[in-house]
This record gives sequence, C-alpha cells and structure tokens, in this order.
Amino acid sequence: MRKLLLTSQGLSQELKEVFLKLLNQSPEKIKVAFVVTAAYGEEFNPVWLEVYRQQLRGYGIDQIEDLDIKNKTQLELEKIISDKDIIFVNGGNTFYLLKWVKESRFDKVIKDHIDNGKLYIGVSAGSYIACSTIEQSNWKHADKNKVGLKDLSALNLVPFLITAHFEEKYRPIIEDAAKSCRYPIVALNDMQAILVRGNKYKLVGKGRQEFFNGFNV
Repeated sequence: MRKLLLTSQGLSQELKEVFLKLLNQSPEKIKVAFVVTAAYGEEFNPVWLEVYRQQLRGYGIDQIEDLDIKNKTQLELEKIISDKDIIFVNGGNTFYLLKWVKESRFDKVIKDHIDNGKLYIGVSAGSYIACSTIEQSNWKHADKNKVGLKDLSALNLVPFLITAHFEEKYRPIIEDAAKSCRYPIVALNDMQAILVRGNKYKLVGKGRQEFFNGFNV
C-alpha cells in the first residue's frame, strides 16, 4: 500500500504520532534517503537541512544518507534507494528539483518503491513534486524558474495541488490562482501535512483546514 506524508515544514511535533505509525519497524532500524537537491536551487544554507535531520534523529532515526540526484543515473539512484525505508525529499527550489527528478529518472525509480510500500516524505518542494503539476510554485512567494523548465508536470502521486507555508495574507493570492487552476487545492500551514494511505487522503496536524476548488478528504 502506498504511504506518503506530504508536509509543509517537515516532521514537526504535531505530526509525531502520525509519522511513527507509518513506520514498519523500530526507528533505529530505519534507513533514510535524504534528498537535498532542491536546496541547491536556492542560496544554499545547510543549517535548515540540519533541522530536518534533527527531526528524524529526535524520533530515533540515525541512518540518514544524503542524496543529491543531480547528474545521477537511474542505476545509481536505484542502488542508493534500494535498501532505504524512507525517501525524504527536502524543500528548496521546486523548478530546480523537478528538472533533476526528470533528468535523473528519479521519478521512475521512486514510483516503483512507493508502490511497494516505502514511505515518501515531502517537505514543501518535496510535497509539490508529488502533485500532478508544480504550477503552484508560481504562486505566493514564487520560486524562480532559473533552469528554464517548460514542462511543469510532476509525479502525479496525488490528484490535487498542495501549497505550503500558508498564512492568511496568502488567501487572496491562492483564491485568484484557483480560478484558472483545474485541480483541487489544499493549503498547508507549517504544522500540517497530507497523509496518503493507498488512495485515501487525510489532512493531519494542527490548524484550520484550508481547501480550494472543491478539495475534499
């Protein structure tokens, strides 16, 4: 059964219980592929990546291998991911991330592993690429498409769009974008996530539910 946890800001304490229930063995045995690529699409600051490593360590997970998918081959990715239990895709520049997802064929590799029950965790951009498209990256505090990505179609693991880091000041921007968007939309604050089990979806975490374009769970 597919298992995904699509977060705005990682594995905050509000998501602890949900996250631990997704593990198929004790935390000290869990191995993580920690995908850092999106961070290199921005002005790289390793400090905030360490925040997410510390979240994992706080739950007893120490076997964390950094993975930059840039210039990796499908065979290299398969070798790295094959023994991992969690594919943890960090945030950063969504356009940059999606470019290398496609060029490395990371999308092909992880779909098979997700279908076989490995847990996918997305943080911001890592959650965006799980959607059908990353068009939402052009909303709010928009990512810069420095790589000239033309095809914004993404992994299509869920039939809706996620927009992260929601604050009330962004409501008019999302409402306006929704008028020309053909997908349902969920806006996540930094304590929330979408939990995916098979073909069932649930908003988890703390805070008001912000749905647009007929999003329904």
